[in-house]
Amino acid sequence: MISRYSLPEMEQVFSDESRFGRWLEIELLATEAHASLGIVPAADASACRARVPQVDSAFIEAVLERERVTDHDVAAFVDVVQSRIGGSESSWIHYGLTSSDIVDTAWCWMLRDASDLLIEASTQLVRTLVSIAQRHRGTVMIGRTHGVHAEPTTFGMKVALWALQVDRDRERLRRAREAVAVCKLSGAVGTYSNIDPRVEAAVAEKLGLVAVPATQVIARDRHAEYLWACASLAATCEMIAVELRHLQRTEVREVEEGFKAGQKGSSAMPHKRNPISAETISGLARVLRGNLQAALQDVALWHERDISHSSVERIVLPDSSLLTHYMVHRLRRLLEGLQVHAERMRENLNATRGLVFSQPVLLALVKSGMSRDDAYRVVQEASSVSWSRGEQFRSVLDADPRLQKVPATVLDEAFDLRRSLVHVDRVFDQLPDA
Repeated sequence: MISRYSLPEMEQVFSDESRFGRWLEIELLATEAHASLGIVPAADASACRARVPQVDSAFIEAVLERERVTDHDVAAFVDVVQSRIGGSESSWIHYGLTSSDIVDTAWCWMLRDASDLLIEASTQLVRTLVSIAQRHRGTVMIGRTHGVHAEPTTFGMKVALWALQVDRDRERLRRAREAVAVCKLSGAVGTYSNIDPRVEAAVAEKLGLVAVPATQVIARDRHAEYLWACASLAATCEMIAVELRHLQRTEVREVEEGFKAGQKGSSAMPHKRNPISAETISGLARVLRGNLQAALQDVALWHERDISHSSVERIVLPDSSLLTHYMVHRLRRLLEGLQVHAERMRENLNATRGLVFSQPVLLALVKSGMSRDDAYRVVQEASSVSWSRGEQFRSVLDADPRLQKVPATVLDEAFDLRRSLVHVDRVFDQLPDA
């Protein structure tokens, strides 16, 4: 992933230093577990730990150089580790293991740590959303369906619903973390033919992972579940971003992304203030969905294993983690700097001259004794007159001879904004404590 869309804490999880460091620790833990079972001399295991090489740029380059000979990354890694440890003791490194024991366990270890970062980032996003929702609990605006004015709502309610969805995504991440926080050290086809299952159990305990049955590789439905959680969270971020983009349109202008000193919205048009963060989030969500498709295709492997998934995962697992992490942080910064134009929201709410109260009027007429179809036609015709002539909806209704026997108080109640919003608190009662 390019650095433009990466944050350092997530980059570190998937760095070469991290990857090779995890491989090395798994090798050492397996050697020490063998020693605890009397298979490897305890002194030899201690020597391996004492002479363990530092995973630095020189070590990484040595592995890459060796891979040019072996054409096998794990074999190259083992060769370099054994040469750096030296002596006969180094021969115990990788004893009874196959490459996927190391690679898959390391992948799951990294994905568990990445999950923790994503859960923390989503928690921060939930807190931001809840704070904005509470602040704008009573900021009245028009709700839209099909892009057309529908009925009144509040900006706080809109944001509260976003918070609830991010909270569900956070729960998906927790379940995905549980799915990927596993390991296997069970040999070439998962039968423990050359390694004691107690070695796997000991390494799993040390790493805080769960040992699971496997073929040569850990089943890829686990990785797909993780990428589904990432793609779902990204889709939620996109949903919020798309809404903010619509609300920032010149014709709407109910919110605006923050605009810092010195910023330029356009190289050609100095007046421009564009929703660049929201648009970036929308674009990156598309990449996450594409990566999920690749992960789902990785589930079906030949027999006990092939490597068709390997090249894919070197891209989609780090990239999806990095992108999701970046998107959540970018969205949180956008929201924290968001400008909310409450007066403009009220102007837009009133722009249709009361038509947004058509349903309460319909129900009021039905309640007063009119048939639903007759009431619907009256309200529909009055709405059309109001819209075409630019007259207040209430005035058109008051002038309709068919409504002369309807008490004014009935329509007063139907046009009362408080009536439309009386139950909004039910949504806020569901908000998480974060």
